Parts: sequence; structure tokens; C-alpha cells
Amino acid sequence: MKLNNLKPAKGSTHSRRRIGRGTGSGLGGTSTRGHKGAKARSGYKRKVGFEGGQMPLQRRVPKFGFKNINHKEYLAINLSTLQKLAEKKNLTKIGIEELKAAGLTNGKELVKILGNGSLKAKLEVEANAFSKTAEEAIKAAGGNTTII
Repeated sequence: MKLNNLKPAKGSTHSRRRIGRGTGSGLGGTSTRGHKGAKARSGYKRKVGFEGGQMPLQRRVPKFGFKNINHKEYLAINLSTLQKLAEKKNLTKIGIEELKAAGLTNGKELVKILGNGSLKAKLEVEANAFSKTAEEAIKAAGGNTTII
């Protein structure tokens, strides 16, 4: 088999319909556009969302809500996850690089430590944000928190 021998499967391709090439072709005359009207003329373009004169959906449905431009999306990591990570790899300091190495973040996301679970290990934790309960639990275990 060579590249110059390859052909599409039989019946999988169709020849293009050549419209507007005389009446003998069977596709001359109005060239499949019907008689008169906007669609029969050149340059016709229907508006996006046009529903034949009926009130379009984007005008029927009311507007609501807003997008807060100052909103920050955080990746949530619980204390229980930090405890497991510290036990598994014998860590005393956990930062973005350690979380990235463990596959918990891609390094570009903002990380917030949440207080779910218990923390027994004395850890120095670096993150973009901490919940109050997480910060208290880390300090109660003898650790330290640093906001990046």
C-alpha cells in the first residue's frame, strides 16, 4: 500500500452539485432558490436569532444577575489533605510547589486552605488564602501560616 494508491471507500464521497449552469443541468433557472423573496436574491443574510418575525428568545427572556469583576476563584484544599500529604512525604513545609508535585494543583490556580479535617503535624503552610478555622487549627498544632 502506498499513499498514491489510497482512495476513499466506495459511496463515501459525493460530487458537488453545480448550480446555475443552464437548464440542461436540471439546476439552472432559479438555481434551487425558489421564486422571488429575500432568500432568492444575492447578499441575503438572516439576523442571528431571527424567528420569522416572532419575538426572539433573547428578547422574550428577562435580564437578571451580574458578573462580579473582582471575584477570585480559589482551589479549596482541606486540612485533612495536608495531613495525609505531610505523613506520606514526611514534610514540615507545604507550599504551592509541594502541592503541585503531589498533583493537587497545576501551580497557576489560587489555593485556599479550608478547616475540614484534623491536623496533627506541625506544618509551615504557604497559600493564597486561609479560612479562619484552618488558620487556627494550623497554629494550634504548632505550625505557621504564610499568605503568598
